[in-house]
Amino acid sequence: MKQLFASLALAACAASALASGKVQVQFVQPEKFADIRDQAFSRERHLEQLRQLLERAAAPYVADDQTLKIDVIDVDLAGEPKPDARIHDLRVLRGKADWPRIDLRYTLESPGRPALSGQASIKDMAYLQRGVGGLPADEPLRYERRMIDEWFKAEFGK
Repeated sequence: MKQLFASLALAACAASALASGKVQVQFVQPEKFADIRDQAFSRERHLEQLRQLLERAAAPYVADDQTLKIDVIDVDLAGEPKPDARIHDLRVLRGKADWPRIDLRYTLESPGRPALSGQASIKDMAYLQRGVGGLPADEPLRYERRMIDEWFKAEFGK
């Protein structure tokens, strides 16, 4: 019984630590993105995965009373699609000029304070030289995840 209460208390603490305000992600003209349109059947899935990555990475930095609005302007995923591959979504990673990049605008709104806004081009030009930092090899968009996590920590973790 004590273990149950301890587990519940730990879960409550973890939930409060992860409690966050609202994060709103909008894709601005995704049909014109540099690379998300590699195959029509995967575009929506990639966009949803990116939305989840951005929301999850932003959550620890957005207080309960704040709203973070993110407009994604352009996306270029790591590697290049291999269109003639028999396996869907096969991407060739060369480590040259095929690094991941996301261009975005953001606005952090807090009641009673001026909004904090900016624009960023998030990129990881050395994505293959750095490894994936313990992320599973089969995780979709793992290079983009690391890049997004690091950017939020640098930009909002101050």
